[in-house]
Amino acid sequence: MPSSPSDTHATSAPARSAGLDLERLADWMRQTGSDPRGLSARVLSGGQSNPTFLLQTASGAFVLRKQPPGVLLPSAHAIDREYRVMQALEGSGVPVPHMVAFCDDASLIGTPFFLMEYVRGRSFIDPTLPDLAVDERKAIYADINRVLVALHSVDYRAAGLDTFGRPGNYFARQIDRWSRQYRGSEGAPVEAMDALMKWLPAHIPEGDETCVVHGDMRMDNLIIHPTEPKVVAVLDWELSTLGHPLADLSYFCMSWCVPPDLWRGVAGVDLTGLGIPQEHAFVEDYCRARGIDAIQHWDFYLAYNLFRMAAILRGVASRAAGGNAAAADAASMEAKVRPLAELSWRCARRSGT
Repeated sequence: MPSSPSDTHATSAPARSAGLDLERLADWMRQTGSDPRGLSARVLSGGQSNPTFLLQTASGAFVLRKQPPGVLLPSAHAIDREYRVMQALEGSGVPVPHMVAFCDDASLIGTPFFLMEYVRGRSFIDPTLPDLAVDERKAIYADINRVLVALHSVDYRAAGLDTFGRPGNYFARQIDRWSRQYRGSEGAPVEAMDALMKWLPAHIPEGDETCVVHGDMRMDNLIIHPTEPKVVAVLDWELSTLGHPLADLSYFCMSWCVPPDLWRGVAGVDLTGLGIPQEHAFVEDYCRARGIDAIQHWDFYLAYNLFRMAAILRGVASRAAGGNAAAADAASMEAKVRPLAELSWRCARRSGT
């Protein structure tokens, strides 16, 4: 396994071909107090949304993340929100890169962007963490649990994030948002999605809680220490907001529902042999650490997130058809929409019984 995300995700594509003007970028970096001498750039793949680049200079490495070109869906590709939340969380128990500067001048490299420190470590797309020892897998999953608890324990008002979203009624607003995005994206009709858009808003569990949620907490958005089994950076905060902590927890736990050949899941693998906790054990550890009771209506939360992922992937496929999706495999996301929706509908029906 490579020792750094740049080794894992970097491609040889020249930065200028993706719209970066290195001379103008170097001038801007000088204004931020960064030293751009020897500046070079290469594309970092892996993200489905916002183009990301590794910048190398004589004094060190940075990561640049920008909006994609073209017409964008409303509220999508929120580069400014990513920058704001990571800047606010620096120094908390949530590991995030240091933010260097934000630029809203689209004329500089084509779209708004931000610059952050490059965090060295290991990046895994496969949640089974291949080639690692059993004890290391156990420790990494335990540390991911710790990071979730730390994030959901942040005092968002004290962190200056009280206007980062609207407290309360999170699931109703999110179901409406992703239903509208799904309907606004091109693609074949999916019967399970139609059923879910009716069922989900009618079955939201009672009770509410507000915290900072990442919105896309999964293995490939984490950087693991180069040699130790701990998370050193949480990346890709585009979908973060003020929301319900169980939405974040159940999003990560989707992995236990999804087969590896469908979407980065662990359903059907030998969890005990690999040292990966069972889903219920992971959830129980989270509840114990946060001092909360056992979770009711768990299948609703899983159904919600599987529906949400299906809607997100439909949007990715739609952007690919329009020519402004960042990842090379974006067009293949459409094939995952129906099976994810059907998994969601299965959870919904199980919840109803």
